[in-house]
Amino acid sequence: MSVYKINKGINQSIEFKGLKAQYIWYLGGGMASLMILFAVLFVIGIPSLVCVGLIGMSGTVLVVKIYKMNSTYGEHGMMKAIAKKQLPSCIRVKSRRIFMM
Repeated sequence: MSVYKINKGINQSIEFKGLKAQYIWYLGGGMASLMILFAVLFVIGIPSLVCVGLIGMSGTVLVVKIYKMNSTYGEHGMMKAIAKKQLPSCIRVKSRRIFMM
């Protein structure tokens, strides 16, 4: 029986095998979609070895990308990076009318 340590303490985010917070869900969703893609490819009639090779390479790329995002952004960094991209670089007011009220 193997036991995996999931929580590190009180008020700490979930961590599993080095992945933190939302990246666990991203990896789980990606793996589920790859399994569905495998089933679709197999039903279409593509040879099973080609399906396994394609899904294996895609899974490897998925895992590497998610671990890279986890190490780059951390727990909340990706949300902060997305929010920072949505901020305008400057605000221009061409009329002082709004300040005269």
